[in-house]
Amino acid sequence: MANTTSDSLDLYAKVEDLLGVKEAAPSLYAHYLLFLNSVDFEKLLDVGCGSGDFLRQMQDALDISHVKGIDLSPLMVAKTALQGIDAECVNLCDLNDSYDVITAVFDMLNYLDTESLKIFLNCVKNHLNEGGLFLCDINTYYGFENVAVGSFIVDDGARFLTVDSDFEKGEYISEFTLFEKENNYFKKSQETIKQYHHTIEDIVQFSGLELVVNDEVKLYDFEEADKVFLVLKKG
Repeated sequence: MANTTSDSLDLYAKVEDLLGVKEAAPSLYAHYLLFLNSVDFEKLLDVGCGSGDFLRQMQDALDISHVKGIDLSPLMVAKTALQGIDAECVNLCDLNDSYDVITAVFDMLNYLDTESLKIFLNCVKNHLNEGGLFLCDINTYYGFENVAVGSFIVDDGARFLTVDSDFEKGEYISEFTLFEKENNYFKKSQETIKQYHHTIEDIVQFSGLELVVNDEVKLYDFEEADKVFLVLKKG
């Protein structure tokens, strides 16, 4: 992912549970589950699998024949593997297998700049079986401007985290500063994580896939949707 290193991904992995992601996830996962429950498929690949919670919930609910997760963070891959799920630290474009369904959950595509997005979506198409489905969600412009911008501080005793975020000219920049308690001292880590605004038209054009579902998602108590759930089909 452009401008996102393994160090920044690993830092995110250390603090994901402090960011409210797990609390918001069920509302988003419901869109994926409802759609997947309506189609027949055997093989599912989740790109940017994180801690594996999404794959575990889909597997428990749907009893999928074969699930696999990939992520560029070794820490995330380790967490997914601990849940008994096949997981690998590898780029999608380097995989040899093909799948009936590929997912990219919780704004994974927003971590890619335009050129990286084009490459990624081409790899999605190449790794889908004919008639295969790509499910993803992206942040809306409203979501970037009204939900994610500002400062965030949380302290759980063992970790003290500050996140300062700004959104300008289509780029969302977050400065993460983490202090982790080690014995009587605190170890400091600092990383910058970027996200980029993409339109639905961008996703369709760059992927060469057919748009079959376009649903607004409100994860938080705001007037407008902060995400869009998309399903695209090959062939």
